[in-house]
Amino acid sequence: MKQRKSKLSWIALALTLVLVLAACGKKEENNAGSSSPASPSASAAASESASAEPSQDASIEALKGKRIALVMRFNTGTFSAQYVDGVKKQVAKFGGEVTVLASENDLAKMAANLDSAVNQKFDGILVDHGDAAALTNGLNKAKEAGIPIVAFDSGLNDFEGITNLAQNDQLLAEYTLEKLAEEAGGKGNIVKVWVAGFPPMESRQISYKAFTEKYPDIKEIAAFGDASNPQLDTQNRMEAVLKQYPNKGDITAVWASWDEFAKGASNAIKQAGRDEIKVYGIDLSDEDLKIIQDPTSPWVASAAVDPTSIGTVQVRYLYQKFHGDTTDAVVQLEPVFVHRDSLPTDKVITTDELSQYVEGWGSSDLGNTDYLRALEQAVGAQ
Repeated sequence: MKQRKSKLSWIALALTLVLVLAACGKKEENNAGSSSPASPSASAAASESASAEPSQDASIEALKGKRIALVMRFNTGTFSAQYVDGVKKQVAKFGGEVTVLASENDLAKMAANLDSAVNQKFDGILVDHGDAAALTNGLNKAKEAGIPIVAFDSGLNDFEGITNLAQNDQLLAEYTLEKLAEEAGGKGNIVKVWVAGFPPMESRQISYKAFTEKYPDIKEIAAFGDASNPQLDTQNRMEAVLKQYPNKGDITAVWASWDEFAKGASNAIKQAGRDEIKVYGIDLSDEDLKIIQDPTSPWVASAAVDPTSIGTVQVRYLYQKFHGDTTDAVVQLEPVFVHRDSLPTDKVITTDELSQYVEGWGSSDLGNTDYLRALEQAVGAQ
């Protein structure tokens, strides 16, 4: 009997040891599944933090290598050349490439160029001096294809999803017209060089009409303008007007609504020796600035937005669209007024140097973002 009790005691002890060892094993297993002392929520946060930077990098990488089409109504003159240069340089800084599709002031050709850009499946399209009626079909095709568009001086405000970049054209005209009136003493005879059919020109005409009402003693004696060959046509037409009004004092000034018009009028006036006539223009390039600085030139002042900056800002807004941002429907670029009196007389300067003499001129940070700056840095580091 005693032997039997002893045997039962050993069995009970063995069972106890088995249970204890099983419990210890289970505890170690549980501890092994959570080797970090951090809580589950802390662990998840760490995971999110670790993945945030790669996600941002991926977002920037996705912006590289974009193919951009620049569809232009015309690319005449140095202003357009500097604008195109601004577009190309900014796209290159973002790691993309630009194809320029110029239309030689032919709206039918511009519409065909827009269709071509859509058919070639460019990643994005920039439109310069477009026309709503002529481009409607192409713009709708681009929207259906999911191709973002940013337009400059094109009057496409009624098209949903398109960001419209524009100079403050009424202010451009006001600056120059008010200076003309001031220097003419509020009276005199003027020639207007202007052409209809372009959104910026139509806006400038609003200010011109207000100007004629404000200064009734300033009389318009001639008006003309042709965008197909603007400089040469203006020179020829201005020569005819000078013959029609041959005496000094017959013409006080010329208001030119485009720098190509201003150059043509200035050439005719200078060649005729009519140094009493002053020219007031709109837009400004390196070539224009050199003419204004020339003390023998009749062109004395212009109002403008830096053409290179226009191209730069337009590209930034297109890349915002690539990034998925909601962009403004209208982006206004504020102009500055440049008069010969504010420029140096001992040297010829370029538009890159103009900010040293004219407040408000120069590079703009409009449309820039932190991720676009990071994109530039990433491309530059390659």
